[in-house]
Amino acid sequence: MTTTHHLPAGKAAADVYAVDVTPESAGWGHSSLRVLELPAGGWHAFDTGDSEWIVLPLSGGCTVAVGGDTFRLAGRESVFSGVSDFAYVPRDAQVSIASRDGGRFALTGARCTRRLPARYGPASAVPVELRGTGSCSRQVNNFGAAGVFECDKLIAVEVITPGGNWSSFPPHRHDEHRPGEESELEEIYYFEFAPHEGTPGLGYQRVSPSGNGAHTDVLAEVRDGDVVLIPDGWHGPSMAVPGHDMYYLNVMAGPGTDRAWLICDHPDHAWIRDTWPERPVDPRLPLYTAPERS
Repeated sequence: MTTTHHLPAGKAAADVYAVDVTPESAGWGHSSLRVLELPAGGWHAFDTGDSEWIVLPLSGGCTVAVGGDTFRLAGRESVFSGVSDFAYVPRDAQVSIASRDGGRFALTGARCTRRLPARYGPASAVPVELRGTGSCSRQVNNFGAAGVFECDKLIAVEVITPGGNWSSFPPHRHDEHRPGEESELEEIYYFEFAPHEGTPGLGYQRVSPSGNGAHTDVLAEVRDGDVVLIPDGWHGPSMAVPGHDMYYLNVMAGPGTDRAWLICDHPDHAWIRDTWPERPVDPRLPLYTAPERS
């Protein structure tokens, strides 16, 4: 079972980034993720190049300047405390990020062809979805989902799984282009965990071969700051150990002309969806909801 697709915290660090996954480093064509940590009063500038990006605060707030636009992101205390606002920046642009109080910021990216305008995404406009029931209950913050926020190629969402629950279940794939049925998308998982009385959390991520691509096969213990790369394969479950809520950020992009998240469930486990109407959603969810529109 290969471990080249599991990058423990620090392994994907480069230059100023705590995480720097590029198409070149991942060995694929489209998806990127950077995690930028800024001290109080810190700032960072970068060229977007041939990719579009969403700047998403994980903790803290920042100001994003691109072209003649400046977006002030209120951010949040942590990924477990609330939905965040965000900023979209286009390809072929110079961007600067500054933070008065410091923080940690995700840059979710995808190679693209269209140059869309820079935009602000308010936290109040982020759909918060409760998916699954029972021990499969999880919360999805669809800030950059297809059909929610316009991008050329990029799809990005956040998932929160209460301690003891499974998400990304039933296992599913999106590694083959089948019009109207399945999209071909590369995917990045970035993990954070809620501690318990100072003890760090952990979880487990499974990816099994689907018969397509490189036959990706992963069973990884994941902790704060870990990354799992999924070029192909059935992915799931993502398992949160009891007592520690699990967060992951999903970044997806692919070669298709249609920006869509179309998945195929693993045939051995697809039946689990039929049981969901019989069970209540985990009462711990939602962990939080989007703020009211002002």
